[in-house]
Amino acid sequence: MSMIRDLRAAVRPSRRRDHAPYAYEKSAPACANSAIVDCGVYREGRRVSDHVTPAEAMASVRSEGGFAWIGLHEPTEAEFAGIAQEFGLHPLAVEDAVHAHQRPKLERYDETLFTVFKTVHYVEHTELTATSEVVETGEVMCFTGRDFIVTVRHGGQGSLRALRHRLQDDPELLAKGPSAVLHAIADQVVDGYMAVAGAVQDDIDEVEIDVFSSGTNGKGNGGKGSPKGGDAGRIYQLKREVLEFKRAVSPLLRPMQLLSERPMRLVDSNIQKYFRDVADHLARVNEQVLSFDDLLNSILQANLAQAAVAQNEDMRKITAWAAIFAVPTMIAGIYGMNFDYMPELHWKFGYPAMMLVTVAICFGIHRGFKRNGWL
Repeated sequence: MSMIRDLRAAVRPSRRRDHAPYAYEKSAPACANSAIVDCGVYREGRRVSDHVTPAEAMASVRSEGGFAWIGLHEPTEAEFAGIAQEFGLHPLAVEDAVHAHQRPKLERYDETLFTVFKTVHYVEHTELTATSEVVETGEVMCFTGRDFIVTVRHGGQGSLRALRHRLQDDPELLAKGPSAVLHAIADQVVDGYMAVAGAVQDDIDEVEIDVFSSGTNGKGNGGKGSPKGGDAGRIYQLKREVLEFKRAVSPLLRPMQLLSERPMRLVDSNIQKYFRDVADHLARVNEQVLSFDDLLNSILQANLAQAAVAQNEDMRKITAWAAIFAVPTMIAGIYGMNFDYMPELHWKFGYPAMMLVTVAICFGIHRGFKRNGWL
């Protein structure tokens, strides 16, 4: 149990919402290749070389043991070609890593595991609108071999620099090889999902409160008011963002299940059990994201129902006033006809009597509509 706690403490970042789970990492000039962020050799859990090229790192690993960890950020085909040849990476996986926009997956090419993770970053905003961006996605791709791991990042977030430093502070864990790094990356990505899920939950709660409070805070009959015109747009925008979040989380379930349950030669048996913890957290996040979609559907239906009720109330008011004004219109129409013989046409008190009757009828109709809630 102490080993599990040490492992979690080593690879998991803080989940405070006021800090983004990922930060942009600029390419370092440690290597000649401008896309290379970092390139190091690790032996017995400790970093033994800096400022080396991938070819020099692999030469050191093959002659003295250990493993190499090369990190790249948005490499071009030309920049990645030499690394792909040096590590014997499959052309199909290389093409996916260069062009990005892949769904999360786990594939095996000969003696290399190719893993794709979707990183998710919560976009802070002061007010949720119909055009607000809530989540921003990136990608981290890992080529894992017996004596190397190559990580390729796409997007302005998903930095592995802090993770690398935490792992370097735990030589016992890092000594387990590239699979320990792969687990740490998976754990950080899933922890990012959990942080984003909590933030999205707050946005959904805010929209839910606005939608249901709009029916009780307005003026009118029974204290009922009309729902905000922008609520439907905000809900729909949230649904789109949740869908993007879902596309990052759900496809990763199967790869995590394989890494946690199926024996693999490239994954240390002592590390594989920790993938179960990651898979469990991922399953919980996936259930939460699915519940977000259902909840937003219910909120959208409630908002549309409120809009229909508000329109129905407006139509009843219009109908009631039309009925009231129909009385003087009818009477004026009748007495506007040019007949010589009409009741009370030449009576001295005919006009005031007719006005009194008109007002009395209109008042009675108004009172009836008021009692029934139409006005």
